Amino acid sequence: MVYVYLVISVALVPVLDNFLPILRQGYSWWLVPLLVIGSFLALAILHLLWFLLSFLFVSVKSNKEKGSRYYRFVLKNTLPLIVSLARVKINVTGMNLDEIPTDRKMMFVCNHQHDFDPVIIWSVFPENDIGFIGKKEIYKTMPFIAKVMHKLYGLPIDRENNREAAKTIIQAINYIKEDKASIAIFPEGYTSLQCKLLPFRNGAFKIALKPKVPIVVCVLNGTREIPKRMIWRGCTVDFKVLDVIYPEDYEGMNTNEIGEKIHNQMQEALAELRK
Repeated sequence: MVYVYLVISVALVPVLDNFLPILRQGYSWWLVPLLVIGSFLALAILHLLWFLLSFLFVSVKSNKEKGSRYYRFVLKNTLPLIVSLARVKINVTGMNLDEIPTDRKMMFVCNHQHDFDPVIIWSVFPENDIGFIGKKEIYKTMPFIAKVMHKLYGLPIDRENNREAAKTIIQAINYIKEDKASIAIFPEGYTSLQCKLLPFRNGAFKIALKPKVPIVVCVLNGTREIPKRMIWRGCTVDFKVLDVIYPEDYEGMNTNEIGEKIHNQMQEALAELRK
């Protein structure tokens, strides 16, 4: 969207030239870049307001229009703008993204370094209708983010209550079975402050095991730098797609075995990224 708005802003200059005679004066050359920058900022602000108003009045207690294509459309067209304005570059490596199925619901697994991680994953896989499982505290500390998650089949999880956590996992399984959303999890359960891979809560892999769906394994590194460097200095987030583990590949394995396999893959890949 950044490039689209830049092109529109540049195209507006000759249009405005017909209504503003001052632009034809030799001494007013400095107004041209000013108009381009001003037009771009106005378009970006209007877009962000559209995004804000689309989710602002969402009730997280209502299932009305949950998963609506409209909200997917809003997010898909807004995240690239947010990422660009924050001057975050996503360096995607590993598997070719064309190899990731978009015609079926799946489970996405990634390490967790910062609250910005879902934005990166949504940006890399915009066509996969992903709903995130996030800590229940988000609904209190980041209510707007909770509204966005809710409309995209996101689910809160109580990490300290196994019974409640099990209910969330069952609901996530149902979303996949009903073809409503792919589910993304951070199996560590918590953000890693030192960016090292933490032990997994392997029970979450039931989300893939029960409906027998592929597991997309990814790692990322660098999101903890975003709040420190965004806008002014910018930063690069490394994102690597490691593997797609199909049901036939984990046939006969339990959740602990699946978790160990994926943990080893991610541990090795993350070590390479951090070099």
